[in-house]
Amino acid sequence: MIRKIIISILMLLILSAPGVNAQRQWEEVASELVIPDGREDVEVLDISVREGYVYVTTSKPVTVKIFSILGQLIAQKNLPVGTSRTKISARGIYILKVGTVTRRVTI
Repeated sequence: MIRKIIISILMLLILSAPGVNAQRQWEEVASELVIPDGREDVEVLDISVREGYVYVTTSKPVTVKIFSILGQLIAQKNLPVGTSRTKISARGIYILKVGTVTRRVTI
């Protein structure tokens, strides 16, 4: 009986940790994308992390998925052309899948 109570308390603590179940919202930063040399056929994809934000710049609409290091899906969103960002409040290592590209990011 005590074991069940301890497990229940631990589960509540884990689920109430900041950033575990928080829905992450993407916001558009820049809708215009400047392609060097005026080449329209070049696919641009840039992923960067600054001050707790993950920035994704793309030249075509893509689906972005953020996973925890344990493989749990944290957020998923279809992003338009341009630069978008989302805030990740919990520090750690995350896996970003942008279209067919997969990257590891550290917050």
